[in-house]
Amino acid sequence: MLKTTAPGEASLSGRIDMASSAALARPLAELAARGPLRLELSGIASADSSALALLLQARRAAAAAGHPLTFAGMPADLATLAGLYNLAPLLSAGE
Repeated sequence: MLKTTAPGEASLSGRIDMASSAALARPLAELAARGPLRLELSGIASADSSALALLLQARRAAAAAGHPLTFAGMPADLATLAGLYNLAPLLSAGE
């Protein structure tokens, strides 16, 4: 579930997998392209590799629009998965 929590802030929660990522891709990319965004990830209960693809797509949309996108509260299992794919630097807390 994607929820805007404040101007420039949003959160992802629940299960982020192949079934849910497709529905989240467009709204998250549009939100990331609108302006600087801090995306809270601590509410993600479980995730698979499609969650990584979702976050990378959002990062590309933000970069294409010239806006920073930061991730906060990366769950340990998602961070481990990002490390396995050598994506951790792209998904670090900073821009």
